[in-house]
Amino acid sequence: MILKTMCPDKTQRTQETENEPVELTSTQYLIETIEQLQANNENLKLELTKARRIPSGKIGITLIIPGALSLIFSIMNNSQVLAFIGLGLTFWGALFFFVRPIKYVKSSLLDSTAISSYHTIDRIIKDLKYKGKSYYIPPYPKEIYLPEHLKGLKNMIVFISEDSGPDMPSIEEIAKSKFLLKTPKGICVAPPGLGLLTQFEKELRTDITKLELTDLCDSLPQLILENFQLAKEIEMKTEKNQVHLKIYDSIYKNLYSREQNLKSIHFLGCPLVSAITCAIAKTTGKIVTIHQDKTSLDGQTIEVWYRFIEG
Repeated sequence: MILKTMCPDKTQRTQETENEPVELTSTQYLIETIEQLQANNENLKLELTKARRIPSGKIGITLIIPGALSLIFSIMNNSQVLAFIGLGLTFWGALFFFVRPIKYVKSSLLDSTAISSYHTIDRIIKDLKYKGKSYYIPPYPKEIYLPEHLKGLKNMIVFISEDSGPDMPSIEEIAKSKFLLKTPKGICVAPPGLGLLTQFEKELRTDITKLELTDLCDSLPQLILENFQLAKEIEMKTEKNQVHLKIYDSIYKNLYSREQNLKSIHFLGCPLVSAITCAIAKTTGKIVTIHQDKTSLDGQTIEVWYRFIEG
């Protein structure tokens, strides 16, 4: 009788030990894939930085300086020839200095650079059999001092839970900057719109953690439309314990199409929706989740409802 009761335990342990290497290999492969995607993202950032380093400013200065000198000498020598030369050089120098070319990219290229990340997240969720939600957890403000073992709290992260339960990871778990969490079960990933959020903050020239939510809802859509042209129209409204976002003709609208069939796009949001989620979380200092999203039949309009979660 003793042997009979012990045999099932041994069999179960054997199966668990056999499954562990498979799970570890799969998880390690997915982590390596994410790291590769992040490396590709950094390479794209470097290429964009190089594209912005256009020598038009230097050309403008080299034309303005001799132009100004020519104007000075024309006044001293009463020379019309030097005056015309000086005016011409100064004009073209100012033109090169202030009017700088901008490098545009097709929206389809932006889709292709983003879609690989969503496919990877979809695969992770499928392999781990997660059916939970995503929670945007705001970082601690930069000016607040944190000891070395809590430095991970300075990063904006998205926690994807195993189920739809209300449990959130502890501060200690978040600070470890781990990918897989055990208590509660879930994964932590970087928001797909984190890069856009950084650009928004640079253009706003304001610490968004010090803004009121109503001010953010007024200023952020205007910034996105005028400075980045990522959509034709954006509406943001606060409604009790949630925020309603409406985007018309977003450059990321194709990510929501049935052809792509992305699962993670609905709980992470496209890069633009994700960036706005990050901004809301940082401004309010609260955990934010995408409660619901909806696209119009023609695919031109994206609606998102955010909700706040008490941590």
